[in-house]
Amino acid sequence: MVRSDGSTYFVTTMVATTAGNWTNEPCYPIGFAQFAYITTFVIGMPANILAFYTFCRKVHRKPTPIDILLLNLTISDLIFLIFLPLKMKEAADNGKWILPRFLCPITGFLFYSTIYNSTLLLTAVSVERYLSVACPVRFTAPGRVVKTQVACVIFWITSFANCSIVLQMELSKSPDDIFCYDKFSKKQLIILNPVRLELFVILFCVPFLICTFCYVNFIRILSQIPNITRHRRMRAIGLAIGTLVVFTLCFGPYNVSHLFGMIDGKVPCWRKYALLLTTFNACLDPIIFYLSSSAVRSRLSICLKKIKVQLNPKATSAQTANTPEPMDSIPSSSQRFCVSNTLDIKDTC
Repeated sequence: MVRSDGSTYFVTTMVATTAGNWTNEPCYPIGFAQFAYITTFVIGMPANILAFYTFCRKVHRKPTPIDILLLNLTISDLIFLIFLPLKMKEAADNGKWILPRFLCPITGFLFYSTIYNSTLLLTAVSVERYLSVACPVRFTAPGRVVKTQVACVIFWITSFANCSIVLQMELSKSPDDIFCYDKFSKKQLIILNPVRLELFVILFCVPFLICTFCYVNFIRILSQIPNITRHRRMRAIGLAIGTLVVFTLCFGPYNVSHLFGMIDGKVPCWRKYALLLTTFNACLDPIIFYLSSSAVRSRLSICLKKIKVQLNPKATSAQTANTPEPMDSIPSSSQRFCVSNTLDIKDTC
């Protein structure tokens, strides 16, 4: 059976196997798994909800290609985060799948499909940013919104197509401990490793090279524009570095393990740790949102100010009282609500 990331998929027990039929792998990294899952969920969920709300408002008012891409990336992260508590439960049970068996293929399908969907969407964001400075005339050409929507549909279909096989697989029955996507027979690895190599080349190396090319040239062209402020230039560099860090640290080790598995003919002992690194993508993506969209920065600033008022209302009231202002210039509560909800600054590079 083939799992969502091209790996062999099955649910089995170690008691039911004979010696030599299954590859030997180290114990489940419980501590690191719990740290990775909890950290990602606590940071990623509120940040992605805020980004989702912001991009929905922007796309509803005036859709732009970059906002459509970032909205889809946010949706991908939220799907990942919604099912992440199931992985937390798995980690708490020492890697054993004690939950209902039908949740195993569903969780695996969404876990891996969102990972590969993120690589495609991050690459598309890099291409969008590069074209904005390299081809400004074509960048403003009509029909780009529709093309971006079509591209997003293709990305979702591509990522789901690589994972759909797992939904068609029958689960092996066993009365003992069940491990979901964890143990592989030598015969299964013969089929598995070439598929993993294909995923490594097509869904990681190619997007990573495109992303690197786009951001290197994006920064190069931006540095040659005289009227770009230092703040905007540093934000552009931060966007490029942040995206490449996500590719390198989150997706790199896990996809490189495919290559090692192909060469050695067995699953690398560090593969579990590499897979856990991919979860941090969901809490690092909001940094890219912050650097890419002024609307996200504005919305975050508004939320932080509201939190500050709730935590320290006396200091805020005293500061407001010490600032004289004509009565006719003070907006009503309904006006302030209107202003805060219509605040939308045009995106910059």
